[in-house]
Parts: sequence; structure tokens; C-alpha cells
Amino acid sequence: MRDNKEEERRGAPDFQLLILTLLLVGFGIVMVFSSSSSIAQVSQTFNNDPMYFTKRQIAFGLAGMLGMLITMNIPYEKFKKLFVPVFILAIILLMIVPFADSINGASSWLKVGTFGIQPTELAKITTIMYLSALISKKGERFRDLRTGYIPVMVIVGFVAGLIMLQPDLGSCFILVATAGLLIFAGGANLKHILGSIGLLILGASIVLGASTLWDRINPSETTSAKSSYKLNRIQAFLDPWKDTQDSGYNLIQSMTAIGHGGLTGTGFGQGIQKLHYLPNAYNDFIFSVIGEEFGFIGSILFLLVYIYFIWRGILVSLRSHTTYGTLMGVGVMGLIAIQAFINIGGVTRTIPITGVTLPFISYGGSSLLVMMVSMGIVLSISRDSSIPVKQERTKSVVVKTAGAVPFEPDRRRRHHLS
Repeated sequence: MRDNKEEERRGAPDFQLLILTLLLVGFGIVMVFSSSSSIAQVSQTFNNDPMYFTKRQIAFGLAGMLGMLITMNIPYEKFKKLFVPVFILAIILLMIVPFADSINGASSWLKVGTFGIQPTELAKITTIMYLSALISKKGERFRDLRTGYIPVMVIVGFVAGLIMLQPDLGSCFILVATAGLLIFAGGANLKHILGSIGLLILGASIVLGASTLWDRINPSETTSAKSSYKLNRIQAFLDPWKDTQDSGYNLIQSMTAIGHGGLTGTGFGQGIQKLHYLPNAYNDFIFSVIGEEFGFIGSILFLLVYIYFIWRGILVSLRSHTTYGTLMGVGVMGLIAIQAFINIGGVTRTIPITGVTLPFISYGGSSLLVMMVSMGIVLSISRDSSIPVKQERTKSVVVKTAGAVPFEPDRRRRHHLS
């Protein structure tokens, strides 16, 4: 009976956030079609089907919508326990994936038939849920180094270490940055945060140095490929024109596409760089296709919508009545914002390319499915942050009115006029 009353008190999900999510998913499907149809049509690998990638993206979009509707109707407090088996599954998959086949210098995918699963995507959201539950449970004890802060950092370090075994530097950075945002929002001691940043830089330098030294002492075909792949990305960022046909090729084609778009773009479907010039145009470099076909104006409009979507999600999260709801909502929206920045920053040569998808837009079933389910959680938070607040405000107004002196404002106004 109590559960039924709690369900009745739940408000409607935030309409703006729901519509913005669906708009981004829809726009992503359209751009996947535009950027992949010409490649798929001439390739026997994709059955010469121009809709090959689009149909798969639609399928994952529908599955993601179902998952979003389900999580949206589950009170978010229940995820404190529901996520535990999923988190354990994500850890097991992360332990398995380094033994999978290497693609572009990294082993990040597990093949299931014709589909690929990327365990890192699942690990990101479940780590956010784990940290949100742990930090909110500790409360003021979270500011204590030994009993509060260190246990949280151990979890982050463990998951990040598993991701680096692939190795997937981009996803590892996204996870650590999102965790850092959660830790800061959870009220951690600033000295502890600064100390962790220093240790992170020191540890990363030691690991990279040791890895490079080991590769030189004990070279092998696999390790040499992975090391050269990471080094090529850094060199391409510093000077892509030094090796235009290899390490700098992707970035040059990306900037050419954005430059060709100019102010107003070439028009939808009229881009040239996606025609076998720009690799992974439907995935990592889909923003380059947006820049070419919609130009500077279209790209700015897209970014403004994206920024408003993130701002709206954060605003909804801050209105939550519980610390757990706020942390989880901020964590999800922070994850989307950080990953979008890394993707767009890479293809525009703002930062080195790391090979991550643009949330809701790039082709990728695992990413789209997990992101839509995550938004269902944020929408669930929005349901519990609407009606109860209005009820509390109404009660406070009634109490204040009951204790007020009748017609006092009128008497003051008459005295002032006289």
C-alpha cells in the first residue's frame, strides 16, 4: 500500500529533457545514414546495403528507447541495489576483453554473432551508480581520507586499470574525469583531490615510461603495434602534415571536411570527405560530416542544442531531494559532456584523437543503448523532483498565511497614502 502511494506521488518526467534526448537520437540516426550509405553500398562486407548501418542504429535506438522507458518508471532509489549484479558483470567482461581480437591497436570489443559489445560503456555507467551510492551513504565521513576518500579511489583505480589493459586511453580518461566530477560534487576535501591528481600524473608517467622501456627491451609484433599506434596519435596532433598518408591522414581529412563546409555547409547528404576519404565517418568522425554538410552555422546550432541538453539534465539533477539522486544525475550528464568534448576536441585538433564516440550521434550500439538507459535514470530522478517540491511549497505558504495578521498590507498601504 505504501509503494502505491509513493508511485502516485511521483510526477511526470521532465518533458524538455525527454524531447531533447529523442531529438538527438533521431538526428544521430539521420547522420549515420548520411555518413555511411555510400560506403556500405559499394562494400560486399556490408551486403551492398546502403541502409546497413542505419538499420542497426535504428534497432539499437528502439532497444534503447524501451530501456529508457523502463528505467524512467523505476524509482531511482532502487538502483542502489539493482546495479550491483550489472557492475559485477561489467568487471568480468573487462577482464575478458583484453584477450579479444585487437582492432586499431586496442582490444575493446567482444563479438556476439554479427554484433560487437563494448564492456567499457557498461563499466562507465555502473561505476557512476556505484560511486553515487557509496558517497551518499558515507555522508560526512566521505571527507575523511582513510574511511571515506581512499575506498572510493580504490574502486576508480581498479576499473580504470582494467580499461587500460585493452588499452583504451580515451575511455579511461573519461571514466577518471567523470569520477573526479562526482568526487568533487560529493564534497571531498580539496587537498585530497589535488593530491590524487598529482599521484595520477606521477603514476601515469611511471606506467608509460615502464611500458616504453619494456617494449624496447622485449619487442614483439603486438606490443610494437600498440606502442606505435599511441605514439602516432600524439605526433599527428602536434603536426598532422608531417605524415599525411599515415599517422596524420585521419586528422587532415577531418579538418578538410570541416573547412569545406564553410559557413553554411554543402547540404545534407552532399558531403565529399565521407566518400572513402574520411575513415570511420559514421563513428569517431561523425562531427566532421556535420561540419561539412551543415557548415559553421549548423555546427554551432547543434552544439547549442547539445549544451542546453546537458544543462537541462544537470538542472534536473540538482533539484533532486536526495544526495544519491543529485550525484547520479550529475554523473550521467557529466559523462556525456566529457565524452562529447573529447570526441569533438579530437576531430577539430583541439586535443589528441582518442577514438571515442559522440554520445547519441555516432554509430555504435553499445554506446547508444547504455546512454539511453542512463537518460532513463535521469528522467526517473526528474519525476521525483517535481510534484513533491510544489506540495511542500504550498504547505509552507498555508502555514505562513494562517499566522499572518488579516489585512495588514492594506492598512500599511492606507497609512502610506495618508
